[in-house]
Amino acid sequence: MNLSLLIAIPTLTLISILFVNGKMARVAALAGSFVQLGTALFMLFSYMNLNDVSHLAFEESHVWFAQWNINYHIGVDAISIAMIMLTSVVLVAGVLVSWNIEDKTKEFFFLLVMLATGAFGFFISVDLFVQFFFFELAVIPKFLLIAIWGSGRKEYSAMKLVLMLMGGSSLVLIGILGFYYYSAEAGTPSFDLQTLSQLSLSHEQQMWLFPLLFSGFAVLSAMFPFHTWAPDGHSSAPTAASMFLAGISMKLGGYGCLRVAVFLLPHAAREYSPYIIVLACIGILYGAFVTLKQTDIKLMNAYSSVSHCGFVILGIAMFTKTAMVGAVLQMISHGVMTALFFAVIGMIYQRTHTRMGDEMGGLLKVMPFLSTVFIVAGLTSLGLPGFSGFVAEMTVFVGSFQNEDMFHRFATIFATASIVVTAVYILRAVGISLWGPIKKKEYESLPDASWNEKLAAGILVLSIVIMGTMPLWLSDMISKTTETLFP
Repeated sequence: MNLSLLIAIPTLTLISILFVNGKMARVAALAGSFVQLGTALFMLFSYMNLNDVSHLAFEESHVWFAQWNINYHIGVDAISIAMIMLTSVVLVAGVLVSWNIEDKTKEFFFLLVMLATGAFGFFISVDLFVQFFFFELAVIPKFLLIAIWGSGRKEYSAMKLVLMLMGGSSLVLIGILGFYYYSAEAGTPSFDLQTLSQLSLSHEQQMWLFPLLFSGFAVLSAMFPFHTWAPDGHSSAPTAASMFLAGISMKLGGYGCLRVAVFLLPHAAREYSPYIIVLACIGILYGAFVTLKQTDIKLMNAYSSVSHCGFVILGIAMFTKTAMVGAVLQMISHGVMTALFFAVIGMIYQRTHTRMGDEMGGLLKVMPFLSTVFIVAGLTSLGLPGFSGFVAEMTVFVGSFQNEDMFHRFATIFATASIVVTAVYILRAVGISLWGPIKKKEYESLPDASWNEKLAAGILVLSIVIMGTMPLWLSDMISKTTETLFP
């Protein structure tokens, strides 16, 4: 398996979009995204057939800047493969959902695929400099997608998002340069993740490097109190951009926290873990209660994402193998679920021209397919058994409760209480928007989902059901990687 294909395919897709007219751009984007999904599936099956998964698979390494010892070093493990699969699925769904974009069509799909390219490169990079390059690659597309095709306070939201993410990136960059400096002191300067993991750092060095790396990535994961960009950015973004921001971009943060900060600095991570757990629990409950007050269903899902991503941070900070597996499962589950939620909210908005739940009502009678998808997304969010949300959250809770001291167990119980609040706002949103009498006469003739919308929703729902009903193959695969990374 040649991992460079995961970058080459979207790059070729970007080039093809440049040389076609506006309407053909969506065809090129869809074709490229399906090829990318097929490549990711081939990579997954190839990885599952490997006998030894204790090391990175499908590694490539080529000198990029010899003077600074920067190498194009790529490789994957189970965690990065799970993230690549998630990105591939959301990319296909995002292109399908955006099929009817008429304003600057070519530019829209170019930026959307470019955003995905940055995510693919980030998840397969082993050299921290290259990883940071791809990390930054997606910032400008996010800004432009919101500022040009967004709604509401789109300029404010786009600027706020970029400034906060650039602030987090600057912290990550300082941490990476700190590692480079300390590796130079030890003999050979390096950005290589595997090499740096063998570096013997003093307690003081770890204690100042860890908060930089973890906090920088946590900004992107919307950890409290760095979460304020997320509700504004998600609610103002166009539908596909909202799907990517919540479904993929926030996972770059969780992946960086686990695969970079905690992996390279495990001793400092353990010392800081009580503070991280407190912040994660606050974010989980705070996000849930603020969501409870929202009447805008898109803003409701945006604040809900802050709460659900708190489970990722909680699972990482609990430092049990089960909780860490749960954190990865939660990244996957939330990525697919929130992409589905934002997609169906966007579809409903295109028809009703409102996002206020109390202005809707009775939509199940006229849009049965979209209403059913909305219900599935809601049930996944509240953790109904049979869907991915239940598997992920229960794994985090069980793993967290394995810590036998009162602090960790109380924090677990505290976080678990959010399930009740989540059930309230999800069931209320479903009730006021889909059930009851039709509130406006013009709603009686609203069309249901088109072919592209049904295909996008079907792919996402299928992913949710597969993970919810057959989770062991995925959790076992991830578990083997976490045992290798954190023995």
